[in-house]
Amino acid sequence: MTIKILNPDESYTFSKYFELKIEAKDLAKEFDYTFERKRLNLPKYTGELDRTQDTQNRLEGVLPYISLSNETARREWLVSPVLVDLIYYTKVEVRIEYPIKVSKYLQGNFDYFLESPHQILIVEAKKSDLDFGLTQLVSQLIALDQWQEDQKQTYFIGAVTTGTVWEFARLNRQSKHIEQGLENYLIPNDLDGLLRVLIEAVTTVM
Repeated sequence: MTIKILNPDESYTFSKYFELKIEAKDLAKEFDYTFERKRLNLPKYTGELDRTQDTQNRLEGVLPYISLSNETARREWLVSPVLVDLIYYTKVEVRIEYPIKVSKYLQGNFDYFLESPHQILIVEAKKSDLDFGLTQLVSQLIALDQWQEDQKQTYFIGAVTTGTVWEFARLNRQSKHIEQGLENYLIPNDLDGLLRVLIEAVTTVM
């Protein structure tokens, strides 16, 4: 691997890529992956969701009284309710602040590491700046690809969120190609659609 932007004498964590404000496309190229932005049209679960409206109503009821000025507040009050519903519907196992180290260029914590019998999904939470949050997510997807060499998934999907906005990226493991989705999901209004994407992502072999 030829390092052009990164200093070969330094180590890098996932969060450092966010701080360095590297473009996602440039970082992908560093690791010999290609990158594009496009509509992903991720598949959605089509079954009944019997508690989504209640969760949306609760969020709408409490959000006027909560300060979302830091990442912790956003994770506890916005991200957690989404993942609680996801666990309810899928029984996916969720690990928080899950540490991995693939190399000195690919190391750090996944905010949320979601694993079902045949699928892995990662979620990165940020206070703001989804653009460079996506760069951090790209580094995590590449690390996941190199770490999970025996995993049968053709695609790895990750999400980056401020709690109020969710965006997705998808890594094709065979072609080493990363796609940033142009779609976004707003919470609480798009909770149903977001959950349908997340449920499908952790229950369907891709």
